Order: sequence, then structure tokens, then C-alpha cells
Amino acid sequence: MHGLINRGIQKFVTDSYGTAKWRVVMDRTGLGFTNFEAMLTYDDEVTPKVLAAVCDVLDRPYDDLLEDIGTYLVSHNNLEPLRRLLRFGGVTFVDFLHSLDDLRDRARLAVPDLDLPRIELTEESAERYSLRCYAPIRGWGHSFMGLLRAMADDYGALVYLEHTGFEAGCETLAISLLEPRFSVGRDFNLGARSA
Repeated sequence: MHGLINRGIQKFVTDSYGTAKWRVVMDRTGLGFTNFEAMLTYDDEVTPKVLAAVCDVLDRPYDDLLEDIGTYLVSHNNLEPLRRLLRFGGVTFVDFLHSLDDLRDRARLAVPDLDLPRIELTEESAERYSLRCYAPIRGWGHSFMGLLRAMADDYGALVYLEHTGFEAGCETLAISLLEPRFSVGRDFNLGARSA
């Protein structure tokens, strides 16, 4: 697993619960180190081991933890560049949803060896969508649910999200767009602000 994924888990725990909790997590894993390097690749069994330790230390259900990580990736101030990158997906939340099919390829432009899960969006109607997430680790669908919830807030859209299941390496989310312009949403400008 790419170090950026593991580093994201580390940042979630340290920013949300503190470095002392992270040290306890890493002690429980028995990996022999405390920090992940963003540009290294780690054995595939490391990430599930770390996630299990985080659930144990924080006393959190696995699916809830993954959803919180997805929300964190978009909403925390330390990760504003990721939020901005995702906002380039479109002017509206629906535009953003349609841009998700290309997310994996766009991520590889920035980090060539980053292998995000393959995701497919199906538009069932103007208000209903389904998102399929094909990933080697169960739970990516819940991470995308947190990410989608945070991005809907960012766009000012009111959505209902439901994780509808996991089968043969694919997690499915049902997305209902209740109100595309429910609130103002967060500011987003294409250009960087001048100092």
C-alpha cells in the first residue's frame, strides 16, 4: 500500500486524537516504527493491521472509522490542497460526482505509483446515483461515503448516502440528491489568493 494512504491514517489520528494515541496504535501493531513516509510503499498487510489497531485503541467500529477518515481528508484545514483538487471536478456537486470516474487517473498524474481504487458512477436518475468502489481492502466504500458527505457540504448540496453492501471486492453506495442548492457552500476560487 502506498505510504500516502498510511500517512493519511496517521494524520487523521494525530490531528483528531493526538500523538500519544498514535503511539499507542503503533505499539499495538508491532511494526517497530511510529511514522509513515508518504512516498514509500508498504506491504499490503500493514494498512489493515494499522486500521485494526486504530479501531481497538479508539474503541471505534471499523466502518465508522473509515467514514470519519474520508470526511477528514476533505474537511480538515491541514488538507486544504486535497479539497481544492477535488473541487476542480466541477461547479456543482453533480459535476463533481461525474468527475469521480477519472479520480484514479488524475491521482496518478500527481503521484504515478499511487493506486487508488477503481470507482464507477451510475446515474439512475437526475436525483439518484450509485457508486461502485473496487478496492483490495474492505472499507474504502465507507471512506468514499465520508468524502462524499463532506464534499456535498462543501458544494452546499443536501444528499442522503447509504452503503448498500460489499460483494466480491466491490462496495456500493447509493447517493440521493435531495436538494442541489440546499445552502451556500464553501468558497472556491480557481486562482490562488495573492499575499
